[in-house]
Amino acid sequence: MRTSNFFWVVMAAIGGGLILLLLSDTTDAPFSGNDDLGRMLYLGIWGTVIAAGILGSGMRLGYVARSLALWLLVALLLVAGYQYRYELQDVANRVTAGLVPGSPISISDGGNTVMLEKAGNGHFEARIFVNGAPVQTVVDTGATATVLTAADARAAGYDPASLNYTITVSTANGRARAARVTADEITLGTISRSNIPVLVAEAGMLDRSLLGMNFISTLSGFDVRGDRMILRD
Repeated sequence: MRTSNFFWVVMAAIGGGLILLLLSDTTDAPFSGNDDLGRMLYLGIWGTVIAAGILGSGMRLGYVARSLALWLLVALLLVAGYQYRYELQDVANRVTAGLVPGSPISISDGGNTVMLEKAGNGHFEARIFVNGAPVQTVVDTGATATVLTAADARAAGYDPASLNYTITVSTANGRARAARVTADEITLGTISRSNIPVLVAEAGMLDRSLLGMNFISTLSGFDVRGDRMILRD
């Protein structure tokens, strides 16, 4: 059958379907309703357009079949990616945690929960954001406050030279002085807190910033399971 004949035959079938659709309101149509017939016509129109385009283009059927198979594969991959999006996100988080030490891993348990894995030095490290700036910290449950190094404080938007260091703190290097500031926001993975007081250590007095209990105590709970720390909001 020539392309033109095929096109007009299908168009005639669609025209008949439109007539049935118009009459289905007043007659007992063999379909369950206008919706079913409308969907069939919609698909038929699209099928006609695609078929006419393929037949009119003069492309070889083998090439058309390969192209359709490729697009079908792409569609299946997109559907599978959407269906398994949470599992893929967990995999991505774990890969990121392996590449960037201290990266929190979100856990899909019905709540807002993140997990930290113990670093090679035996400590739990956490990559947090202070006022939007990334800060690599050591989780210190023995520290009452979160303490930033001078460099991390500068990255978070504070000027260490203009701060008033009147607070005495104990560090691994001994006693040091620190200044009190307020962080607009501290974020750990999907957990976020606003207006958190933090300390800024004098330059050279602290090797790493510390994530202390003034942030951790705002959580609903945390526990350590082997080499993993679970923090629940």
